[in-house]
Amino acid sequence: MKKIYGFIVLIFILSNAISAQQNITNSHANGNVTLIPRNILFSSEDKFSVMLSPDGSKISYIAPVNGVTNIWVGPVGDPGSAKPVTNDTYRGITRYNWAYTNEHILYLQDKNGDWNWQVYSVNLSNEKIKNFTHLNGVQTTIQALSFKYPEEIIIGLNNRSPEFRDLYRLNIETGGMTLLLKNDGFHKFYIDDDYHIRFASRQTPGGGKEIFERTEKGDWKPFAEIGWEDELTVDILGFDSTGKVIYLKDSRSRDTAALYAYNLETGEKTIIAEDEKVDLDGRGFYRPLIHPTKKNVQAVAAEYDRMHWKIIDPSIKDDIEYLRTVNDGDFFIESRTLDDKAWTVVYMSDDGPLAYYYYDRDARNARFLFTLNEKLESEPLAKMIPVIIKSRDGLDLVSYYTLPSKSDSNGDDIPDRPLPMVLLVHGGPEGRDYWGLNSIHQLLANRGYAVLSINFRGSTGFGKNFTNAGKFEYGRKMQYDLIDGVDWAVKKGIADPDRVGIMGGSYGGYATLAALAFTPEIFACGVDICGMSNLTSSEGKHSSL
Repeated sequence: MKKIYGFIVLIFILSNAISAQQNITNSHANGNVTLIPRNILFSSEDKFSVMLSPDGSKISYIAPVNGVTNIWVGPVGDPGSAKPVTNDTYRGITRYNWAYTNEHILYLQDKNGDWNWQVYSVNLSNEKIKNFTHLNGVQTTIQALSFKYPEEIIIGLNNRSPEFRDLYRLNIETGGMTLLLKNDGFHKFYIDDDYHIRFASRQTPGGGKEIFERTEKGDWKPFAEIGWEDELTVDILGFDSTGKVIYLKDSRSRDTAALYAYNLETGEKTIIAEDEKVDLDGRGFYRPLIHPTKKNVQAVAAEYDRMHWKIIDPSIKDDIEYLRTVNDGDFFIESRTLDDKAWTVVYMSDDGPLAYYYYDRDARNARFLFTLNEKLESEPLAKMIPVIIKSRDGLDLVSYYTLPSKSDSNGDDIPDRPLPMVLLVHGGPEGRDYWGLNSIHQLLANRGYAVLSINFRGSTGFGKNFTNAGKFEYGRKMQYDLIDGVDWAVKKGIADPDRVGIMGGSYGGYATLAALAFTPEIFACGVDICGMSNLTSSEGKHSSL
C-alpha cells in the first residue's frame, strides 16, 4: 500500500507541478487511452511457482484461497481440477518443494509474521499436514534434497545458537532428526546428493568470504579466499554425478563470472561457459540447467539487455530451439521431472503477465497452462524498449524505457513529441533492472509518462568491474550515470527537459533525494520511497513519503 501511495503522489505532483501537458491530457480526455486500474496492475498473482512432481504425475502451484496464498495440486493432465492441499489463513505460503517421494510437499511458514520459519510437510496420500520443527524462536532452512534419499532431507536449525544453524538429517515420514554437524561459524553449506557436507563458507571482516572444504576426518581445510571485489560473483553451484567435480561460478582473474568445472582430485579447472558482457548468474531462479540425475551442465542463461541461452549439452539443443518458437518472450525452465521427459516453462514478456507452459519433450509440444495474472491479459500494456546508453566516461549502461501507447505513431521507438518523463531508479544498489513486465513502468506510461530505468554503475550482473565502479560513488558517479540517461532521453526527443521527475525505493530513494538536492535544475519533482537520507549514521536514516 505504501508503494502504491507513492505512485499516486508522484502522479499528482507531476500533474500539478508540470503544467504544460496538453497532449497527454487531451488524449485521456478524448477517450483515446484506456486507464488501467491500479488494483489490476498491482493485484495479487492468480497462480505462480508451477512445478511438476518428480515422477511427472502431478502438477502444483501457489494460488489464493480466500485471498491467502496456498499450495494447489492436481493431475498433470488436468491442471484445472487442482485443489488446495494447505489451509493457511493468515500470511500465506510463498515457497515450497516437492519431496522425491512424490507424495509429500515441503514448505516453509512462520507464525504470525515472526520470521521464524518452520518446515512443514503435506502428505498427499492422507492430506495430513505436519510441522517438523515447531520450536519457539527457532528458524529453520531446507539445506538439501536428494533423489537418492526420497524420504529424507537436510535442514538447518538455529536452536543452539541464534547466529548459526546446525545441520540435521530429517525423515519426513517419521519426523525423526539426526544431528549431522554442530556449526559455530559458517553461514552457508554445500551438500552433495549423497548428503555429504562438502564445503562451507563464511564472511570475512574485509567484506570478502572464505570457502572451506571438509576432510574425510570431518575437519575443515581452506579451499578459497575471496576478496571483496569477487565476493558477489564466486560461488559453488553444484556437483557432478561422481562428486569429484564441482561447478564453480568464478570471476577471479577476469571481469565477468564464468562457469567452470573444477576437478577436486587433480585441481584441473575447465571453463564450461562464459560471456564477455554479463555474469553467468541469472536472476536467481534460472541457475545453470543441470540434468536432474546425470548432473551434467546442459545450458547456461546470460542476460545483458535480453536473456539468451548458451547450450552446453547437444541433447537439449532441439528443445531450446523449439521453445524459442513457442512464445516471443524470454523463458526459463522452472521444474523438470526426474526422468527429464517433462518440464514446466515460464515465458516473460514486457507487455503481458508471465505465461506458464507444460512441455512434453518426447512429443516436442508445449501446452499453455495459464498466466500469472489473467486480469492483465486484456489490458493495453506498453512495450519496454532496451537501449545501451553511454556514460560520460564511456561505460555502457544497459537501460530500458517505456512509452505511452499511441505516443509513437511511426513505430521508431521515439514519441511523436517529447513527453514528461519519470526516471525510475532501482534499489540496492546491488541489484539491476531487467527487461520484462514492470508494473510501475506500466502505471506511469498508461498515465501518459515516458519511463526510463538505468543500470547505473554499482548495479550487479555486468561484471565485477562495473559493480565495483560504484564503490564510494553514492551521489557522485552513480548519480552522474542517471543524469547522463536523462540527457540521452532529452537529446533523443523522448523527454521534455522541463518535465522530468525521479522516483525509487531504497537506494533509488537515496538517488531521488540526491537528485533533488544536487541537481534541482534537472528534476522538476521526485518521490523517495524508504530511501537512505543519512549515509554516515551508524543506524542509517530512512526517509518516508
